[in-house]
Amino acid sequence: MNSLKDAAALEVGGERFLSATHDEIRSGATTDVYFINTRDVLASVGRLDVSVTAEVFARKSGVFAGTGEVLELLKGRSLEIEALPEGEFFGSRETLLRVRGSYGDFGMYETTILGFLSSSSGWATAARECVTAAGGKPVLSFGARHVHPAVASVMDSVAVRFGGCAGASSVLGAKLIGREPSGTVPHAAVLIVGDTLSLARAYDAALPGEVARIFLVDTFKDEAEETLRLAEALGEKLDAIRLDTPGERGGVTPELVREVRYRLDAASFRHVKIVVSGGLTPERIAVLAEQGADVFGVGSFIAHAPPIDMTMDIKEVEGRPLAKRGRLPGVLANSRLVRI
Repeated sequence: MNSLKDAAALEVGGERFLSATHDEIRSGATTDVYFINTRDVLASVGRLDVSVTAEVFARKSGVFAGTGEVLELLKGRSLEIEALPEGEFFGSRETLLRVRGSYGDFGMYETTILGFLSSSSGWATAARECVTAAGGKPVLSFGARHVHPAVASVMDSVAVRFGGCAGASSVLGAKLIGREPSGTVPHAAVLIVGDTLSLARAYDAALPGEVARIFLVDTFKDEAEETLRLAEALGEKLDAIRLDTPGERGGVTPELVREVRYRLDAASFRHVKIVVSGGLTPERIAVLAEQGADVFGVGSFIAHAPPIDMTMDIKEVEGRPLAKRGRLPGVLANSRLVRI
């Protein structure tokens, strides 16, 4: 998409998902239109391909992520790009990304670049908070159901690679980072079969041995009672139980986790782990971990993490330091940037 004429000529079919395709992103169809207008104006005065330096910063701190997609977007262009390594903590107003080259080669993509970095850094930051709270116990990204499916795989892969999660539930999100997806069984399966133990036995018979035997225990009966029922029936085959008690029943409380752990240990089922999920936050994770929870499935806290606002500024034009009012002209040194 090289001009406003191209934007006006863009036609989209009626029967399609509302999300952009990869080709549409690369074409510039997801950018703000004023960057297309800018191309026309700069081309008209012979300034579209002027050499510039642009820098990206955020106004609050977090965990940096998203440059992989930025590179995919800009590959094949004669640009010099420096960035903070993904997964690193950054501070407020720290320079996170620097691009040098012809404005015509990347200016149109400012919206897209900032979108990649903003969303990915938000998810990575939230995931890292949960991982830190878990104190070394695994955290799984279970948030795919809380976001548009077009970005669920981005969120899950970022949460694992840069947020530190041990796994992710969405198939594509896990596969993109060379992992197998993580998950148990939904309440729907238990309800359709009609009994938790019957479902567990069917699951055990139907699925290969390398798939972990982890089952919900809050569908029909008291959680502690159902846990022991499964443990006694499956023995060493039972890897873990999952507590996902709804808020209508008080949710997953520290007292519940402590009781289930106590009863498992007392009955000599110390190998059975406790997976907890349902509205987890870093604060709740820390408390539940103290009471014996072993694994944490986090959905909405990661999925609903606010994107971290990113800003891109032109800092040099043809080697001359420049900036809008209120910003410091010229590049801002950051020894942590790496040429990528």
